[in-house]
Amino acid sequence: MVPTTLLIEDDQRIARLLILEIERAGWRVIWHKTGGDALAAMTSAAYDLVILDLMLPDLDGLVLCKSLRTMSDVPILILTARDGVPDRVLGLDAGADDYLVKPFAASELLARMRALIRRRLTARPGDEDWLTAGTLQLSARRHEVRIADNPIALTRREFTLLQYFLENVGITLTRDMILDRVWGWGYSGSASIVDVYVGYLRQKLNSPMSHCQLTTIRGVGFVLKEEPSP
Repeated sequence: MVPTTLLIEDDQRIARLLILEIERAGWRVIWHKTGGDALAAMTSAAYDLVILDLMLPDLDGLVLCKSLRTMSDVPILILTARDGVPDRVLGLDAGADDYLVKPFAASELLARMRALIRRRLTARPGDEDWLTAGTLQLSARRHEVRIADNPIALTRREFTLLQYFLENVGITLTRDMILDRVWGWGYSGSASIVDVYVGYLRQKLNSPMSHCQLTTIRGVGFVLKEEPSP
């Protein structure tokens, strides 16, 4: 089945570029320019993903995000030029699942879309908060991590860091992104703490049974990659 995206974007030029890239990747796109039209669309059809621009002519984007979240558990990806940490916090607190700042590469947008869909599809029936990559599994509700069904003990910080990687499998996360998410915007220490904790995770997750790898992208950050099962 072809996944369907609800695109809410009032800039016609940006919308047409997004539709071109998303449809080229095999998705179906339903485009609306206003928040009012988007709300009506949500009541009349089911969508696999919502891409929401915050700057709309009729409704505040954060208010719209909250309304969409009350209507459905569909993943919501915010697109915006607002790049401050407080803006990202507001977006996520409003119910968004991910946040991408303009300008962005189409490849990153598509990777984030795939990650959001994968999180939804790989959830266990009856226990929908499991995140997976290979045989690595994490449940935020249970606070459990497993590799091939074998439990792995992590500290609270390691758990939060791994959860962020599993929410973004295949997407390179910079040190600043990790610091914002895992340590919080008020953290004033060295960014090298990220490397230290990534090293801790690698030690604890080092198993040929995991079929995934935490890789360093030199000069950029880190990415959790799934590897094909033998």
